[in-house]
Amino acid sequence: MPELPEVENSIRDLKPLLVGRRFEGVDVRWPRLLSGMRAEDFTARLLGRQIINADRRGKHLLFALDDGQTLMVHLRMTGQLRVAPPDEPPTVYDHLIFALSDGMELRYQDPRKFGRFLLTTDPQQALAKLGPEPLSESFTPVVLFEKIQGRRAAIKGLLLNQSVVAGLGNIYADEALFQAGIHPQTPGEALTLADSSRLHSAIRQTLATAIREGGSTLGRSGIANYRRPNGVAGHYQERHRVYGRAGKPCLVCGGPIHRVQVAQRSTHFCPHCQPDGRAIQSD
Repeated sequence: MPELPEVENSIRDLKPLLVGRRFEGVDVRWPRLLSGMRAEDFTARLLGRQIINADRRGKHLLFALDDGQTLMVHLRMTGQLRVAPPDEPPTVYDHLIFALSDGMELRYQDPRKFGRFLLTTDPQQALAKLGPEPLSESFTPVVLFEKIQGRRAAIKGLLLNQSVVAGLGNIYADEALFQAGIHPQTPGEALTLADSSRLHSAIRQTLATAIREGGSTLGRSGIANYRRPNGVAGHYQERHRVYGRAGKPCLVCGGPIHRVQVAQRSTHFCPHCQPDGRAIQSD
């Protein structure tokens, strides 16, 4: 968390609030969030700069500035951006605060402090290793098939590999694999083109629906309560069919949902609806 649907909703909410505004102040309260840059240099390069566009690539938020720089933000596990009035007291988790030219503040909140901010003049180079966007025309069943062929690693782990497809994470990989009827431990090389086509469709449908539902807001201990920048919670968690449902009955067949570790991540699946179970081999 957050994954592509949450980041997409964040950028959609932030774009009309930020484009055209200038940075008039920068308060760095946790310098380790800055990638390869001192707080003083980061502040100097941002002050006076106007935001001319806001976009997303994978799980990254991209804010294009009027001098050719791009402010890249990766929210990691618990990061959130929101726009707030300056008279609203900041929380103990507000680690970066940007004063905007319209009198509002852009605040970055992150309880675990895992997020990252990068200023670059070459965002394409910084994101060169990312795979195709799963909702783009360039992401086709054949592209997915070619990305996983010859790979002995479990398909769940491959879907988490951002060079295979950008933006997928634990939640939506589990949900897409369930929808496609593919066991998460199936080696990538074992999937046929027909399997890849089914998985391709499931990925796109899962992400599109999650975006419409505002992403997933999870409230269990240890997991961030994602909310959009406007404070609204997502609703896709109400549609989860396997993720976070270990031990509960499958909504399709009634059997229990299982949980295993794949690529060092908790992975949820229905052994009846997703038959396979072949052993994982190293990629």
